[in-house]
Amino acid sequence: MTKNTYDVAVIGGGAAGLNAALILGQARRSVVVFDNGAPRNAAADHMNGFLSRDGMNPAELVTIGRGEVRKFGGEFHDGTVVAVVRTDDGFVIELADDSTMSVRKVLVATGLTDRLPTELEGFGERWGRDVLHCPYCHGYDVRDQPLGIIAKNVDMAMHQAVMVRQWSDDVVLFLHRIAELGAEDREKLAALDISIVDGLVAAPVVDDDRLVGLKLADGTTVARSAVFVGGAITMDPNDSILRSFGAATATTMMGEFVTADAMGATSVAGVWAAGNVVDPGAQVIMAAAAGAKAGAGINMALTADDLETALALRRSISA
Repeated sequence: MTKNTYDVAVIGGGAAGLNAALILGQARRSVVVFDNGAPRNAAADHMNGFLSRDGMNPAELVTIGRGEVRKFGGEFHDGTVVAVVRTDDGFVIELADDSTMSVRKVLVATGLTDRLPTELEGFGERWGRDVLHCPYCHGYDVRDQPLGIIAKNVDMAMHQAVMVRQWSDDVVLFLHRIAELGAEDREKLAALDISIVDGLVAAPVVDDDRLVGLKLADGTTVARSAVFVGGAITMDPNDSILRSFGAATATTMMGEFVTADAMGATSVAGVWAAGNVVDPGAQVIMAAAAGAKAGAGINMALTADDLETALALRRSISA
């Protein structure tokens, strides 16, 4: 590190954090980005739906982004932030190696962790290949194939099944642990020719490193070449820093998440958040856009602070 005081600490170096750092660097702010190198989309070999970057490996996007941030003076620290402590004039960042640094504002872009239910842990090895969570991220890649849906409740089951039907006319909803599906929901599925399979899903069936089916607890195998489990996973936001400040939260379809306004400001003065840590459904392009907004919001706050400091100095001299 060449400095111990920065305008902004960006905690998390994915699309949201990097785009914020880029905006701030171009606004001539001093920025340090912290990243532990464990992105949510590490298992994915490409991105979909990112204009001009469609099909790019997400790791390549990060490499390019880091280079762009460095062009404008941004610095990187590949260490783990263990705590952020408020001070009279900003914050102190405490790192795992016991070093510290002072910053004026903080952006948290630490993403989230996807967790499969215990009984589906055997699917984790296929994650990002043919065990998928987001139809918009992966739907086109598995179009017109025999697809499956596993969810943890009726609402998520219906949401994903109806959506995935857009990409294939061969969709099966595995009820798994869903005890009952009402007549109205069954009618909706029937209207879309979505099949329903009762019984617990026991394991993926793999042949030549490809998913070929789902094995049920009774030994039956249902042929499928990909399965969407977004409605079955638990999305745990990596928000311990935000919660340590008592940031306001709200209950969403995917669980409880810290809230942030349109520019990424949280309820905690001086602390912003962007990307999956506050928006579980944000794809890469959405996270990047949220980071850009947060960067602009932080710069506006710094500009207001700078003006107050300049006014106070002028008035003290005049007095």
